[in-house]
Amino acid sequence: MVEFRIDRRSGVATYLQIVQQTKQALRLGLLEPGDRLPTAREVVEATAINPNTVLKAYRELEREGLVEARRGLGTFITGTLGGGGEADRAALRDELTEWVARARTAGLEQDDIRALFSSVVDKHDSAGHDSPAHGKAAHDKREGAWQRQP
Repeated sequence: MVEFRIDRRSGVATYLQIVQQTKQALRLGLLEPGDRLPTAREVVEATAINPNTVLKAYRELEREGLVEARRGLGTFITGTLGGGGEADRAALRDELTEWVARARTAGLEQDDIRALFSSVVDKHDSAGHDSPAHGKAAHDKREGAWQRQP
């Protein structure tokens, strides 16, 4: 089962946080086609948000072709995001984990690390190394938190 984390102080609409976190999980390979998202009721119980907010997020994901609502069964992942193979992503994640540890040792706080990472990604994208879609993907990857629970 997956768990959405809502940050009421972020300034990002709650339904967009759910959309962004779902996209992040797809890019990271934490969600795959066929996986079921939590029901609106489950999300409401876990986060104390309005059920219409959850439904709005799921409708947006459906509009984007990433999920499909199946009456009486739930909402299921039907699309994918992210490039590269799983092995490539795992190796890059390991390298980034080491980099973050070095940044922490150097005294950088979480916001400092995010700012530095964002500036490098943005500079890379503006230099023409990536398509605009990849720039958005990098932005979305920085948004929200995602956790898969047993």
